[in-house]
Amino acid sequence: MNKTLIVLGTQWGDEGKGKITHFLSDRADYVVRFQGGDNAGHTIRFQNKTHKLHLLPSGVFNPETKNILGNGMVINPKKFLEEIDSLKEEYHNNVFISDRAHVLFDYHRLLDGLNEEKLGAGKIGTTKRGIGPAYADKAARTGIRFADFIAPHFPKLFSKTLSEVSQRLASHGLEIDGAALMEEYLGVAERIKPFVIDSVGELNEALASGKKILFEGAQGTLLDIDFGTYPYVTSSNCSAGGAATGSGIAPNKISEVLGVVKAYGTRVGEGAFVTEIKDGIAECIREKGNEYGTSTGRPRRIGWFDGVAVSYSRMVSGLTGLAVTLLDVLSGLETVKICTAYELRGKIIHTIPASIRDFEDCKPLYEELPGWMEDISQAKSFSDLPANAQNYIERIEKITGVPVVMISVGPDQTQTIMRKNIF
Repeated sequence: MNKTLIVLGTQWGDEGKGKITHFLSDRADYVVRFQGGDNAGHTIRFQNKTHKLHLLPSGVFNPETKNILGNGMVINPKKFLEEIDSLKEEYHNNVFISDRAHVLFDYHRLLDGLNEEKLGAGKIGTTKRGIGPAYADKAARTGIRFADFIAPHFPKLFSKTLSEVSQRLASHGLEIDGAALMEEYLGVAERIKPFVIDSVGELNEALASGKKILFEGAQGTLLDIDFGTYPYVTSSNCSAGGAATGSGIAPNKISEVLGVVKAYGTRVGEGAFVTEIKDGIAECIREKGNEYGTSTGRPRRIGWFDGVAVSYSRMVSGLTGLAVTLLDVLSGLETVKICTAYELRGKIIHTIPASIRDFEDCKPLYEELPGWMEDISQAKSFSDLPANAQNYIERIEKITGVPVVMISVGPDQTQTIMRKNIF
């Protein structure tokens, strides 16, 4: 059986990765997040409770699973401790932070808000959690890693950083209390110290000894800094390549890549959305699917299934299987649509163009399929699904070129159809 599996989003995030990862985490010795920060948001239903997490991996509720926030992440230590505290008796002392991950400070959040304000009408639509500025500091080699955050030399390092940040904020008429921040973060560092480990060494040793590792992606491929709909993207690599660079596990040691995809499309924030639905069907799907952002509460934009986008995700992430989520939300629609190609100024294309201007000009070409009226939320196998729902899944497989190995028909873990065991 495969020892390593990446679970990632194939659209613009919010695909239901949390449920799928949690479902599979019982089979994993380790669950590893490898990019992003608390801009991620996943909802997990466990023991009749709904948990909304932003930083903690989806294996946190399994006491036998070790959960790691990998080196590719930017982590707000205060938010991390808040999430740990919120779990109370459900926390099993099984979450750790890579010593190579970068610390996200309060001033990163301030800078994020200022950047969005400066962009005005051209804003990206970030969560304003400080993710972009933290990654910018990492790229500029001025960021602080957790290895240094918990070290005796942190005060000297942080003093220099605060001096530089104060100048940047002063140009916007803002001030920060450096002494208060220093005192606060020294306390945070002391409390976070037991969580910080050499994750790169531990993960490689674990893999060499036969342990199973599940990599949990945040956001989605179309928000990837390199392969997404730039500039309306996040600041990290959320495609499969990010799992290697964000964990320290070599690419040739990764066995399977499971792409999570909604049975329809959604997007939060700014940017083109080729299959966006503009009529009342969008509101119907939004309410039935509870399509509001976990991190922001913003209503998600709704669209039809975009076969071009998911095929593109297959290409850049090497998908070996798909998990289709929220199929039950489409019950009751007379017809459903799948986008099979784009038309760009009279030319038919089957990929996402690099230029955002070109992407904005793309028009969807649809295949229309008959819908189904039946409630499918209690289906236990593929054969339990109505014929039209089965046909819809089979068309997704044909159009994307990826086998559908899992189907989710409701929020609970029991509402999951396994068609193939991949981990």
